[in-house]
Amino acid sequence: MTSREDAKKAVKTLLGYLENNVNREGLLETPTRVIDSWDEIFSGYTMDAKEILSSTFNGEGYDGIVLLKDIEFHSTCEHHLQPFNGKAHVAYIPVDRIVGISKLSRIVECHARRLQNQERITKGIADDLETHLSPLGCAVIIEAAHGCMRCRGVKQANAIMSTSSMRGVFFDKAEPRQELFQLINN
Repeated sequence: MTSREDAKKAVKTLLGYLENNVNREGLLETPTRVIDSWDEIFSGYTMDAKEILSSTFNGEGYDGIVLLKDIEFHSTCEHHLQPFNGKAHVAYIPVDRIVGISKLSRIVECHARRLQNQERITKGIADDLETHLSPLGCAVIIEAAHGCMRCRGVKQANAIMSTSSMRGVFFDKAEPRQELFQLINN
């Protein structure tokens, strides 16, 4: 694995590509600041989905939809290193156990805070819910605006990409899926 010092040197090299004087006052600490910010932005690599979703509670017979909607997230496109951000809607129907509400937000962060594409985030969250909660069904819907579309290339500033992954009863049956969309749109 590359060391922190090697990473800072690489940032300095990239700064040299952009500007002739990498030793001017405003840039002297930039490599350290960039690596510090990347530690936070890419903290998903240090998160463990199994650990996040292991804290469950007795569902006390609850068998309806559990939905946390409008989970704000920020990620980074692995193709252009451009930011993309939006909101995620995460739902599941428990069998016996429910998970703490903050865990649904944390599982989004676990996947978003990595070099990513939106499709992989959507699928990864659904995979983890299915694997670690064993629900009757789970659903993940993500809507995001991508920097690589907004500020370069086709320059579509208002384009929003939507992805979804439906599992179990959300995939197999129309009624739970319709109820989910009603809950999201209320």
